[in-house]
Amino acid sequence: MVSLRCKILVKAELERLGLPYLTLDFGEVELAQTISVPQIEQLKEALALSGLELMDNKRAILIEKIKAVIIEMVHAEEWPTTNFSEYLTEKLSYDYTYLANLFSEVTGITIEYFIIAHKIERVKVLLIYDELSLTEISYKLNYSSVAHLSSQFKKVTGLTPTFFKQLREKKILEV
Repeated sequence: MVSLRCKILVKAELERLGLPYLTLDFGEVELAQTISVPQIEQLKEALALSGLELMDNKRAILIEKIKAVIIEMVHAEEWPTTNFSEYLTEKLSYDYTYLANLFSEVTGITIEYFIIAHKIERVKVLLIYDELSLTEISYKLNYSSVAHLSSQFKKVTGLTPTFFKQLREKKILEV
């Protein structure tokens, strides 16, 4: 469960199947009791219909937790005061080198790339909403400067933030 939508879907399925839970958080559910193999299969099938997967592989679960922490951080109102490696270590209680190596091994991309990709998606949303200036967006997402944000945006999307915003405005006007 990497998003609020996923969390809501999982909660609904658990309730529909009559499976009581103690906690339901991003990427993790603690059931109130042990469930039978047929119940596990029912839950797997129900989640699959919603495009979700029940994971019992500890490595896969840890990867989902890493993704959830990153997404939570990118969408938070305040950027963490510590650097990201310390932040991830604090949140997950694992050594950052271990997390980074595991993430790269399993996903084929680095944690840094995953963060950048999500930050750029967040920049796109903020540009579309047009409530913040590029300077405010760069500050909000902890970029060292507007130039750094613009450079990274262009590297990922092939467009400058200004051109992206103009394209978006043009599409809105044409509709």
